[in-house]
Amino acid sequence: MCGITGWVDFKEDVSQKTGILDAMNKTLAARGPDAEGTWVSKHAALGHRRLIVIDPEGGIQPMIKQVGNRKFVITYNGELYNMQELRLKLLSLGHQLTSRSDTELILTAYAEWGLECPKHLNGIFAFAIWDEAQQQLFIARDRIGVKPLFYTQAGNSFLFGSELKALLVHPEVQPQIDDEGLAEILMIGPARTPGVGVFRGIKELKPGHWLKVNRDGMVVKPYWELVSRHHTDDFETTVVRVRELFRDAVRRQLVSDVPIGTMLSGGLDSSAISACTAQVFKEEGRGVLHTFSVDYPDNDRHFNPNEFQPNPDAPWVRIMSEYIGSHHHTVYIDNHELMDTLNRAMEARDLPGMADIDSSLLLFSREIKKELTVVLSGECADEVFGGYPWFHREEMVNADTFPWSRLVADRIPFICPDIVSRIKPLDYVEACYQEALAEVPRLSEDNTIEARMREMFYLNLTRWMPTLLDRKDRMSMAFGLEVRVPFCDHHLVEYVWNIPWSMKSYGHREKGLLRHALKGILPDQIIERKKSPYPKTHHPDYLRTMQSQVIELSKDPNAPLFQLLDRKAVRQFAEQDLSKKHFPWFGQLMNVPALLAYWLQLNEWLVRYKVRVT
Repeated sequence: MCGITGWVDFKEDVSQKTGILDAMNKTLAARGPDAEGTWVSKHAALGHRRLIVIDPEGGIQPMIKQVGNRKFVITYNGELYNMQELRLKLLSLGHQLTSRSDTELILTAYAEWGLECPKHLNGIFAFAIWDEAQQQLFIARDRIGVKPLFYTQAGNSFLFGSELKALLVHPEVQPQIDDEGLAEILMIGPARTPGVGVFRGIKELKPGHWLKVNRDGMVVKPYWELVSRHHTDDFETTVVRVRELFRDAVRRQLVSDVPIGTMLSGGLDSSAISACTAQVFKEEGRGVLHTFSVDYPDNDRHFNPNEFQPNPDAPWVRIMSEYIGSHHHTVYIDNHELMDTLNRAMEARDLPGMADIDSSLLLFSREIKKELTVVLSGECADEVFGGYPWFHREEMVNADTFPWSRLVADRIPFICPDIVSRIKPLDYVEACYQEALAEVPRLSEDNTIEARMREMFYLNLTRWMPTLLDRKDRMSMAFGLEVRVPFCDHHLVEYVWNIPWSMKSYGHREKGLLRHALKGILPDQIIERKKSPYPKTHHPDYLRTMQSQVIELSKDPNAPLFQLLDRKAVRQFAEQDLSKKHFPWFGQLMNVPALLAYWLQLNEWLVRYKVRVT
């Protein structure tokens, strides 16, 4: 993967401001440690940081291509999985291709199809193309939103970048947050409402959308949306089709000129990807597959099963590694380093995030990068097939709010009363929830249960999944590690979207349909293993350390956190015996220690980013 940035200004000569472009580009160095490049004209400037995965010589960026009397320039972050089909199609249309890179394919596809270009791409991507003849910038993001892309209008300039930090370094952009940003951080966070960049004036291009900027202004439009249709396949046909689509997605995502491996937790999703990858390696003579898992010293002593984490991963990892014959690496994360990395993870995300869940993935990615540049991961199967507890427990299905944040009202006593008056927190959350429900593509033939489950899947695909994709992208790319997610293949997502809940929940199990489809690919014991999420530390030192740090922070009269949170309420909470207190305030894993860590990240974010509340 890579990092992209740039800007357009039709009233200024941006070629006189290359130092600003270089500064924006430099912020993305971790995303692209292998090469850097810029391209500048009078009214447009593009920057690129490159992580080399395919065609080292032919994929240099920004890339320029002359088609007839028109010149196009691209800066691109991503990977295409239909390169061969796209190449043949473009050649048949008379285009000439001089490299093996997918960068040139996208540039040529835009020359051929213009605004329709993204519809012809199968992959994960965010790119910007400058059309010199039309004096127009075109940017687009992949259908599911695996690759990030932010933008803002600052004065006469339109700015874009892979990460918020690229925009914030521009002198016209100020790190300010208004009521919307406050509500996002305090009530929606660490999730985000689609399209919201938290900082005032900054937006994120939504998944499946394109944007164009020219002298007439800016236009944003979707090029892809989920469409609800009657599912006509019977159960067995559905099972076969799911298996075919999944295998095809994995096979396509193994294209690489550098070594590639998989993350393996011993759960259903990562095991399925690892098993299919190992099979492809065997068929193609690509040697032994390297697999990677994460754990914590002494976690076996401190692990206590609960409804969200029923069992540890280690025994299941061994079973799968032996089953597929992989060379397995277990990465052990030191608990003190984990805590020391919380702020590094916040900087990678540019926002307060999922606390130790982020920092552990950051450290995990650092260790994998020492061995490989590309890995496949099992993200998004739960959202696509219905794996989370909130798909299966009646009180969570019918919660009439975001199911991963049912206790959102419990956050309010910690917020300063004047901030509560400003942002009207419950009204904001309800408006976000209703906005999501209004987007759901309905199907008139759905009965009450199917209609609600369609809503649940839509909420998960468009509001919860982006949080995990953000996390995966920022934590991995902080060390130049490319992570691919086969369960996000849009062909698979489109097909499974319309499979009725009665099939998806086959056997009254989470991901019941997927489990059935993986018979013969995985050992039965892996297929029957109860879902267990990404592993986290259970060491009591983590809670104790977070408590002591929050208490110390509460004594600091200059801590900016207490512009937003009530100092007395925060301190009283942190001084309690919290070892037995259960407060799952976000998702499955973010309990009391993560709440404390989130507050610490929020304070550090306000300091390091010099955030001003407006």
